[in-house]
Formats: sequence, structure tokens, C-alpha cells
Amino acid sequence: MTLVHCYNKGCGQKYDPEKNEDGSCHFHPGAPVFHDALKGWSCCKKRSTDFTEFLNTPGCTSGKHSNEKPPEPEKPPVDPKIVEQEVIVVKAPLPKTQKEIDERPDENEQMQRLKVVVGATLKQALEKQQKELDQNKDQELKSEMDKITIGTSCKNNSCKACYNGEDSDLEKCIYHSGFPVFHEGFYVLCFRMKFWSCCQRKTSDFDNFLEQEGCEVGKHLWVKKESSQKKSCRFDWHQTPGFVTISVFSKVADPEKSYVEVNKVRCKIHVVFEGGQSLFEKDVILKDAIVPEGSQVKMLGTKVEIILKKLESFSWSALEFTKPKEQNNTENQETS
Repeated sequence: MTLVHCYNKGCGQKYDPEKNEDGSCHFHPGAPVFHDALKGWSCCKKRSTDFTEFLNTPGCTSGKHSNEKPPEPEKPPVDPKIVEQEVIVVKAPLPKTQKEIDERPDENEQMQRLKVVVGATLKQALEKQQKELDQNKDQELKSEMDKITIGTSCKNNSCKACYNGEDSDLEKCIYHSGFPVFHEGFYVLCFRMKFWSCCQRKTSDFDNFLEQEGCEVGKHLWVKKESSQKKSCRFDWHQTPGFVTISVFSKVADPEKSYVEVNKVRCKIHVVFEGGQSLFEKDVILKDAIVPEGSQVKMLGTKVEIILKKLESFSWSALEFTKPKEQNNTENQETS
């Protein structure tokens, strides 16, 4: 009796060709799928983060064993012109001269916010999270109302109303949705200008600033919601010839409250996650220059990926910039 190998995906057993009957083989007719650290087969819904568990996933279809190797999937024809355009020439980094160090882009240059792409796994997680929040909303609202006492002041900016009973909830609240800004204008040398970021009605008089009527109408806020608590997240990075990718491992980040701002040598990260309860912030001075216009952010179910396009295609020795020893020594001598 000669046993032969079955090439059906997910089977891999040896079988006797003379005893090959319907139902003797359990296999996957689909193709393997790898997405956002999840592994599975296109023919069934089961997914796993463990590669061994993925390999051992039982076949979802039964039939006969097959000793014929499946054909390799056809690769689309490649246009030589496109390949030529996409080739990235990797150069070995040369030691930087003092002049090049001095001419390094200023880390205090204007920042710009990167485009955000929301992945399918995050969309699913946000939908699930919203359903849970909706279920607990009534209980939270009742708990908040129990905390409100007569005379409680509205927490919205510039609103002077106080809670006098349930009828107070029917009143309109006129408030400022922004934050106060105190700025010394270039055309005013003696006074600091004061205004709200939402309407920017500038004044140099503090009392006048406090009396400014709100620019938005809404509902009173009797109980101020707790702000996000700062947390540390697992933080990692890797690189390809053309890009540096920073990964912040934060579950279910909020795309509306999270953002990443960059200039040529700086990256400021602000990620709100876990239903708005947690906040991760990090300000990174980058080792080398990037192209902000060619960079973006991908938000996935379990992490946020910040993909930064390198200005020059060579390998970075580190993610963050550190001043050369000679420059540090000179600064220390000047200080002393």
C-alpha cells in the first residue's frame, strides 16, 4: 500500500488512493487571509492571531483527497515604466558635517496634521463599543442627575446659569465651545490680547473678555465629564528604504479625537483610546528629515500606525535625534 500526499489546503495528510472517498478530506477551498495581525481563510469566518492556530484550523469543506498541486496564482503583468518609477535607490548614510547639522530644519517650524485612514477592524470595534455605550447611557445619565443639586452652575464656558430643577434642562445654553487664548499681538505692544478660539473677538480688557457672550447655543452641562487619563502604550518603530513606520499599540483609538502633527523633523502624537478614557501623548524629534505631504496615519483595531516618508532613502540609525557630543560639550562650557 503506497500512501500519497494530499495537497488540499488545510489537509496535508497522506492517504491511500484506493480508499479515497467523498468526505475523507477536510480542507479550505479559499485562500489564506492576513489582515491587521489576524490570520484566517477567505472561505470561513474564523480568525486567529496565532500562526500555529491558523495552520491547525480545521477545513470547512469536505470532499476527496487530491494529489495534484494547486496552480500558482497568476501575477498581473508589470509595466516596466511603473517599476522604474517605483525603484528607490538606497544610499549609505554619510557622516554629517557641522554645517549640515547647523542647517538641519528647525523643529519649531509650523506643524501640519496628517491625513488619517481608518481601517475596517477599527470601524467594527467602534461600532461594538458604541452599542455598549448606548446600553449604559441611561444608567450613566440617571447617576449624573443624582449628583446635581439646586444651585449647581453650568460647566460650559461663559454660561452663568445655575440648576434650579428639571425645568433648567429646557433652557438654552449660550456658551463658548473653544478655549481661552492670551496672545500678545504684533500690533499691540503694551497689552496682551484675549479671546476665545471659537470666535476670536479680541479685547485687551480682562473684564470685557469675561463678559463676552457665548457664540454657540446648546444644552447646559451640569456635570463635567472626566478628562482622559494619560497612559503609556507599547511604542515601536521599523523602517523600509523609503518610509519610517511608528506603531502605537492602543486599542480602539478614537479617530475624531486623535491626531498626529508633523513638520520636517518633528512628530507630535495625540491618541485617545479605550472609549475616550485613556490618552497617549509623545513628542518625537526625528533623527532625519521627512516629507510631511507624503506621510499619513493608519488607525487599526489594536494600534495606530504613523507612516512617515523619508526625505532621503537611507537607513536611520535611530528614530529620535540626539545632539552630537561636541555640540553638547560646547553648550555645557558656555553655560558654566
